[in-house]
Amino acid sequence: MKKTNSYTFYPLGDSAIVIQFRDQISEAIHQQVRAVAAYLDEFSFEGFIEYTPAFTSVTIYYQPWVISYPEIHDLLEEMLIQLMDDPPIPPAAVIEIPVVYGGDRGPDLEFVAAHNQLSSSEVIAMHTAATYLVYMIGFAPGFPYLGGMNEKIAAPRKEQPRAKIAAGAVGIAGQQTGIYPIETPGGWQIIGQSPVSLFDLNRKVPALLKAGDRVRFVAISEIEFMKIRRENGN
Repeated sequence: MKKTNSYTFYPLGDSAIVIQFRDQISEAIHQQVRAVAAYLDEFSFEGFIEYTPAFTSVTIYYQPWVISYPEIHDLLEEMLIQLMDDPPIPPAAVIEIPVVYGGDRGPDLEFVAAHNQLSSSEVIAMHTAATYLVYMIGFAPGFPYLGGMNEKIAAPRKEQPRAKIAAGAVGIAGQQTGIYPIETPGGWQIIGQSPVSLFDLNRKVPALLKAGDRVRFVAISEIEFMKIRRENGN
């Protein structure tokens, strides 16, 4: 294991290497993760397969019969020395996600409001006021883990997860908010639903969001919800 002032290398099996940027979740660490991702998007190396960014790390998969662990370790360390001086961070895309809050589409909105001694309209106002950072994609294809939610609307996960949550459901769990891209079981408190498809295999890039994007939620009516769905062919 190789350790420096700001990152650590360690192997993951015999065909992957992890770059760990300390252990706290923060925008500063996220920018380092994005810098590595941006570099790998532009400059590959022989034996490279793919990479997976996470909250505080990047896992890089490679062909061990083409490049050895010591070789990839040295190559990546040289890359990091250059990147950390002036990390090339690409501009973030800002994506608006329309949401119908409450009712059948947000059955837990009233719970979140009561838990925080707020009205439902106050929860909606706080949820739509922030601009969220997509730290990573995980759990389900296209599921964004978002940072930047107002702690005043934080709420615990459900004690009994639902067996089925609709695609587009917007939820809160702890101090995080997220959007379910596909129908799946889940334990987040559902406060609304978006008509926008976050994951579609028919698109050139199936996932609508990626790490580093910024998200803004916009409250819409049920009529607008159905109109957007029809326009998207859903």
